[in-house]
Amino acid sequence: MDSVRNGWFVERNDLWPGQRTSLEVEEVLYSGRSEYQDIMVLKTKSHGRVLVLDGIIQCSEQDEFSYQEMISFLPLCAHSNPKKVLIVGGGDGGVAREISKHPLVEEIIQVEIDEKVIDVSKKYLPFMSAGFSSPKLTLKICDGFEYMRTHRGEFDVIVTDSSDPIGPAVNLFTESYFELLRKALRADGIVGSQAGTVWVGIDHAKATIEHCKKHFDVVKYALTSVPTYPTGQIGFLVGCLDKDNVLEDPKKVFSENELNEMNLRYYNSEVHKSAFVLPNFVRR
Repeated sequence: MDSVRNGWFVERNDLWPGQRTSLEVEEVLYSGRSEYQDIMVLKTKSHGRVLVLDGIIQCSEQDEFSYQEMISFLPLCAHSNPKKVLIVGGGDGGVAREISKHPLVEEIIQVEIDEKVIDVSKKYLPFMSAGFSSPKLTLKICDGFEYMRTHRGEFDVIVTDSSDPIGPAVNLFTESYFELLRKALRADGIVGSQAGTVWVGIDHAKATIEHCKKHFDVVKYALTSVPTYPTGQIGFLVGCLDKDNVLEDPKKVFSENELNEMNLRYYNSEVHKSAFVLPNFVRR
């Protein structure tokens, strides 16, 4: 609760030195602690409901769709036939909500270590946790590392929806994690994961990419805009085992009617291609 004072939430973290993000708060809907992290849900004046873990904004009702759609559909549409998908993390349900929309996806396994985040999201974030009701989804409360160690060569796509590299998520950015991802994929498999912001965390993004390159033949970095995240931008790492796969070219292109039916508010095939077009300072 130290992060909410005088009606304002203030996000402070050493990952983004010298800057803070503030949101005016109408009500603290939930504040508690799980076995792994502090959890808070806020009703804000301008961004709807907001999920905060360990003092860091995870999603806001106003702009969450950009992150959820892009981390899901970039790897899904880079694959020609993503039948079986694994989600690691994603306890708010947003990624499950988006992945379940893809018509070629038949089965989704989600592993989340913190059951409390799921319970809080179901109660206070129904617009996100709707993903848990998908008939395609099997939800398991367990450690993602341990799950993948016993499930080799099973998945077409693995999406890692992690919080920032502190607390329980820190191990999801290591080389050993990408090795596990590779072994859990089928021969033409693809991974997608959150990879930080280039404006204040470019060294972290570069290190994560290098870890991935040690185990994947093709690795690309893509960008999207999320106003409530630090610097208003976040990146995604997309890697595949097929050296001939051009990740920037979507294999599944949705019509305008399909986009509307799936309620995709950010992602489309043109956005897919452009997300991989990087400014010079990032490319270097």
